[in-house]
Amino acid sequence: MNRLFVLPLLVLCLFTAAVLSALFFQLSPGEIVRALASEETRFALWLSLVTSITSILLALILGVPTGYLLARTAFPGKQILDTFLDLPLVIPPLVAGVGLLFLFGQDMLGGGLEKWGIHILFTPWGAILAQSFVACPIVMRTSRAAFERSGYRYEWAAATLGLRPYQVFFQISLPLARQGILAGTILGWTRAMGEFGATLMVAGAIRFKTETLPTAVYLNISSGELGTALSCAWVLMATGFVFLLTLRWIGQAPRTEISTSLS
Repeated sequence: MNRLFVLPLLVLCLFTAAVLSALFFQLSPGEIVRALASEETRFALWLSLVTSITSILLALILGVPTGYLLARTAFPGKQILDTFLDLPLVIPPLVAGVGLLFLFGQDMLGGGLEKWGIHILFTPWGAILAQSFVACPIVMRTSRAAFERSGYRYEWAAATLGLRPYQVFFQISLPLARQGILAGTILGWTRAMGEFGATLMVAGAIRFKTETLPTAVYLNISSGELGTALSCAWVLMATGFVFLLTLRWIGQAPRTEISTSLS
């Protein structure tokens, strides 16, 4: 019976390999090396790392406590709120970018922020906000699932021994849920690194200013600079591959119980 599934597997593998090969064999190895070493590629990689790391930190600050609250409390309208918080996962990135563009425009928050010298639109901060918008629900969802899997018993035991709620959270709940939170962090980071639609609307596509790796691919394909575009694309794919391998390693790692004393 397993032979029935071999053909779809082969087709999927060949299709994936064909797409990647089509990207790789457009350039000679020397052209790829020169494109990877170019100043524009290095800038796009640096900006992507800075914005994605900052956005995933914001997503952790907002998403992990929210996931814990949803996992541990029941209140009227919880399902509606839960669904509402998932909307960034289904909203097209371009539409999300339009919303952020209006929100931080002159007629809304942008005017007030500029009085304080804070500029969001068409700056790296716009890219960070766009990436945070798409990464937060991923971190929140995976964190909630991790807290739900860890259960209540250690938290109850710690509370009966006199630990304060914040001590229970940091000393008991977070260590038990760390694998799920780490997996969500990597997923959110991968999503932030590859974010394009919302980033394009909020941060723009300005070379050497708001040029992340996906934006660099778009700019250089549009201008016919195939070498730089493909080098940035390969950096993105290589990063995603490493992240996927890390996720698999996290999923296979054995879970450990709290072994420290609760007293």
